[in-house]
Amino acid sequence: MSEPVANYDWDAEAAAFDEEPDHGLRDPEIRRAWADRLCGWLPAGPADILDLGCGTGSLSLLAAEQGHHVTGVDLSPAMIDLARAKLAGRDAAFLIGDAAAPPVGEQRFDVVLVRHVLWSLPDPARVLRHWRGLLRPGGRLVLVEGVWGTVSPAGIPADRLTEFLAPLVSDAGHVRVERLSDDPLLWGRAVDDERYAVVAVP
Repeated sequence: MSEPVANYDWDAEAAAFDEEPDHGLRDPEIRRAWADRLCGWLPAGPADILDLGCGTGSLSLLAAEQGHHVTGVDLSPAMIDLARAKLAGRDAAFLIGDAAAPPVGEQRFDVVLVRHVLWSLPDPARVLRHWRGLLRPGGRLVLVEGVWGTVSPAGIPADRLTEFLAPLVSDAGHVRVERLSDDPLLWGRAVDDERYAVVAVP
């Protein structure tokens, strides 16, 4: 696992962020693929979703369209501005803040949804403990992560993430790993690196 990203200027990336197929979800087939996955990861009924490191709000929008109330948090004011515009008129709120310690109360959410963020944080195990405290009883963590690159790989392997989660999951809970690498519709192209989602019910 590579060293986490520090002090990256996400404000500078905001304007072009949605040009990546899996960021902007502008292609109808890619958008539908993510919506279908999200439907399988989120509760069936209306739920309170905390989207951490929400970026421009693409996953937040899909969750809102499925009837959920979304709170998005991102460290980048420029990203938050774009997310607020993207979800104008929806049941959603966006806050500027650190995904590792979001400016929200504990035990308020049914789902903590995080995509491609945990790997960049300095102490993933500690962060996961904090995120667990944001869940209501019966809530779940939905973590989309991976390992990218071959020369200097960046990310968290799925087996490592499940190790981080093991101390947080009681005998009544469960952890499910869903491989995403073999679905090119999610990424707009075929990929050969490790990409996956973990749904954990502590």
